[in-house]
Amino acid sequence: MSAPVLTRPASVEAATRRRVRGASRRRRVVLVLVLLVAAAFAVTLMAGRTYYPPGDVLRVILGEQVPGASFTVGRLRLPRAVLALIAGFSFGLAGVTFQTMLRNPLASPDIIGISSGASAAAAIAIVTLSLGEVRVSVLAIAAGLGVALLVYSLAFRGGVVGTRLILIGIGISAMLDSITSYVLSQAAEWDLQEAMRWLTGSLNGASWDQVVPALAAAAVLTPLLLGQARNLTALQLGDDTASALGVRVERTRITVIVAAVGLIAFATAAAGPIAFVAFLSGPIAARIVGAGGSLLVPAGLVGSLLVLVADFTGQFAFGERYPVGVVTGVLGAPYLVYLIIRTNRAGGSL
Repeated sequence: MSAPVLTRPASVEAATRRRVRGASRRRRVVLVLVLLVAAAFAVTLMAGRTYYPPGDVLRVILGEQVPGASFTVGRLRLPRAVLALIAGFSFGLAGVTFQTMLRNPLASPDIIGISSGASAAAAIAIVTLSLGEVRVSVLAIAAGLGVALLVYSLAFRGGVVGTRLILIGIGISAMLDSITSYVLSQAAEWDLQEAMRWLTGSLNGASWDQVVPALAAAAVLTPLLLGQARNLTALQLGDDTASALGVRVERTRITVIVAAVGLIAFATAAAGPIAFVAFLSGPIAARIVGAGGSLLVPAGLVGSLLVLVADFTGQFAFGERYPVGVVTGVLGAPYLVYLIIRTNRAGGSL
């Protein structure tokens, strides 16, 4: 008598095929996003008021002296493009981390007060304390971390509920925005211009001194977040389910919050609080990647692409030059209104 042949249920086969298709699609999307980011980066270096061919740009990057291009590309465009790349990736990665962890698309640093904390600290540093650029950045980083700790502490009641954290964050953000407005109302004209340039989110005057700290933070914190990708995905199922799957819930949550806030704080200190990049990157990545799997890398790449394209658009698409934060704000504000309306119509709550 022959032994029975064991076969897997059809549902398991179907689930396996879906996972394989999802992973294949994710790889293709990531590859396309990498190519788009590389293309936007190249265009940013080559095009502008003066066009430089790819050969001249490459020679400048390799350290050769090229008349005209060495200054325009090497001193002006290259640090600006690198900072846009790093800041966009940091905002996108940190934003989708909060949205995934709290299972709410409104849970981005723009909404829950982290960016407002850094902005208020920078306004006080510039207007009231008359500090230099380095000290303004340090104070902004410390304030971002401090506000994140405050919001988390106030929201913690035997665990953190996404809705509670978002509502507390919105309240803290409103208070900090009021402080910023009051400080700006007392500012002298020169200080007001400098503070508004910083608060709007701008890459004007970007230098390697701004790039290096943001790059170092991204190099350290990005692998830390990517290493928590599986645990972060499990948190979407709820604390009890994640704990049953072997995830140390509070340890994971604290780790990803510290890493994400660090990315936001350093990126904000370098480029200002570029509006809505952290808010938009995750939903855009989710739409193009599809359901299932981690969105960390796709969202980071979407953030880089958003900032690169928005900055180039703000410089050259209109009669006047606009800071990158103005362009991203124009894109992000309607989406925020749409998301709130859709949530209300669905009978949900924020």
